[in-house]
Amino acid sequence: MQHYIIYCILSLGAGLLAGVFLHRFFGSKQLQNARELSRRILEEARKEAVAQKKEIVLQGRDEVLEYQRKTEQELKEQERELKAKDRRLQDFSEKLDERAQKATDKDHEILAAEKELTKRERKLEETEELLKAKLQEQEYKLQEISALTAEEARRMLLTEIEDKTRHEAAKMMRLIETEARESAVHKAREIIAMAVQRYAGDYVGEQTVTTVTLPSEEMKGRIIGREGRNIRTLEAATGVDLIIDDTPETVILSAYSPLRRHIAKLSLERLIQDGRIHPARIEDIVKKVEQELEVQIKEVGEQATFDAGVHGIHPDIIRLLGQLKYRTSYSQNVLQHSLEVASLCGMMASELGQDVKKAKRAGLLHDLGKAVDHEVEGPHAVIGADIAKKYGEMKEIVHAIAAHHEDIPPKSILAVLVQAADSLSGARPGARKELLENYVKRLEDLENIADSFEGVSKAYAIQAGREVRVMVNSEAVDDDKTYLLCKDITDRIEHNLTYPGQIRVTVIREKRAVGYAK
Repeated sequence: MQHYIIYCILSLGAGLLAGVFLHRFFGSKQLQNARELSRRILEEARKEAVAQKKEIVLQGRDEVLEYQRKTEQELKEQERELKAKDRRLQDFSEKLDERAQKATDKDHEILAAEKELTKRERKLEETEELLKAKLQEQEYKLQEISALTAEEARRMLLTEIEDKTRHEAAKMMRLIETEARESAVHKAREIIAMAVQRYAGDYVGEQTVTTVTLPSEEMKGRIIGREGRNIRTLEAATGVDLIIDDTPETVILSAYSPLRRHIAKLSLERLIQDGRIHPARIEDIVKKVEQELEVQIKEVGEQATFDAGVHGIHPDIIRLLGQLKYRTSYSQNVLQHSLEVASLCGMMASELGQDVKKAKRAGLLHDLGKAVDHEVEGPHAVIGADIAKKYGEMKEIVHAIAAHHEDIPPKSILAVLVQAADSLSGARPGARKELLENYVKRLEDLENIADSFEGVSKAYAIQAGREVRVMVNSEAVDDDKTYLLCKDITDRIEHNLTYPGQIRVTVIREKRAVGYAK
């Protein structure tokens, strides 16, 4: 506006000067022409000033609108971030409430167990007092009716009571075992559920976590990014949770899928090496890693089919076989395990005169469901059978896959071969990172412990040390004592040996009658 006023003043002054000059030199007619010229100059100057004013006003209005749009966009972004933080806080609060409820339930269970234990202790004390009174009574009677000394009578009575008590205990054990068999399925499910609740945390911590080493602590801030944008982008692109805590120079990747963890690990390592960490670059790197890994998975699956000598497999199944390279079961690589099972199936089928190619095919595909069992609910054997059926595998192959863990009863020789080969590959020495010397030593220790008991004629450690079968002398050990012997052997194994899983102890008593007809 000021420029417009100055411009008008200057234009007016110039016009006046021009009029005076023309008036002096050209007279009245020339003065009139000069005035007309001055008027036109002033009119043009006024129009130009109005146009400049409009342009300045429009430019200012555009700047105000642009600033308003940017402000609204920043407010929306802040609102989204606040909502996300509120959701995370709500989830965390729900988890804390759930843990508190579980702790309360466990406290109630402990209190109930303590009350029950107190009752049992009280009953034992009462029984002990009653037993002492009966012993004293028996002692007086024996002294009255016999010539034995008190010490001799005491020893005789104690021996008699001990034998009777052991016999009654054996009968009670047989009764308890009979009742346990009737409710075995229900009780086993309860025990398994309790074990999963108590130990699922440790298992997940070991099986679903991958660590990435950082070159420096400063890199953690770059990975998180401004207001957490980088870490949110990486988590969304890979489907993996990034845990950045006080552990020095370490980032933890947490996800159930081992393939996703591998993608996230490779992507993060490349981003750290490249140094350019921002959302667009993160998405680009993750996409490239996924494409490269997809090619590698296909190549691994094709190599596995070539090594096993199995051909004509659907490309999608080959891809799933390649994914098994990133899956482990009890520290054993599933793809390597599948190749071992295929080889063992082929060998046994050859010895039995069966179709070797079918046996190898079923062995290679038997754990196919483990490639997707973290995404699909159900036993991996059933999942693998459904996948094989979907891609046109033969009914015999599908049945063998579904039955190798007896999710359905095996109805063919091929299914039994896959079962046997799967057990051999999992139980062989070294399959679970156990040294052969330790394996043999454990078997010897099991047999020696069983042989050390009176009445045992021979003991055999079978099923790769998962079971001990004890043969007893039928003349020295009766039916009731077999239960006591089984319990004693089990207790000694628990106290003297260290082993994974559990060991089954089976005591066998056999009575034979042999006669000859002449």
